[in-house]
Amino acid sequence: MIAFPDPSLADEQGLLAAGGNLEPDTLLAAYAKGIFPWYAEGQPVLWWSPDPRMVLFPDEFHCSKRLGRRMRQGLYSVSFDEAFGDVIQTCADIPRRGEDGTWILPEMIEAYKRLYQLGVAHSVEVWEGDTLAGGLYGVLQKRIFFAESMFSRKIDASKCAIASLCERGLRDGWTLIDCQFYTDHLHSLGAREISRSDFLQYVSIDLNKP
Repeated sequence: MIAFPDPSLADEQGLLAAGGNLEPDTLLAAYAKGIFPWYAEGQPVLWWSPDPRMVLFPDEFHCSKRLGRRMRQGLYSVSFDEAFGDVIQTCADIPRRGEDGTWILPEMIEAYKRLYQLGVAHSVEVWEGDTLAGGLYGVLQKRIFFAESMFSRKIDASKCAIASLCERGLRDGWTLIDCQFYTDHLHSLGAREISRSDFLQYVSIDLNKP
């Protein structure tokens, strides 16, 4: 198994290490230390542990009046783990403003599919009829959900996915949802930044619980 450096050694951007592989044991060892992979085509696997860390506590999710109305309208339906492959592939393929290409490379897709087959990676699907309108995927370790990516093809579909994820988190007693880096979109939904040391304390306490 690959041994990761102490996350406190990451640089100002949060980059901690380069190299290694995306085998299940490697990925799970990384998440257990609050580390995640993120790299572009042509680069080695890059491992990150940013400071501060963007997190969403399930009970702090902010549901706007517009989102609440949309969810009550019944336009969308939500499922869990029914179309993981479609969700991660769409996250990779969908164009994003200000981004050229994707970090969700074919080997990354295959790696997380393996975690899904092991029951560790999970997806949320938002449907408009039989059409996949939005969704997200990530890795659940004990009571921390490490969110990786999301997409939206329809208005508020990704917000509905996050709302449903928080509902699941409240029901199952999750500690927090890791969102990695700050974005205005996540902040508007109630996510906030905490220090890396505080985040790692949550990870350590939670993952060491029976």
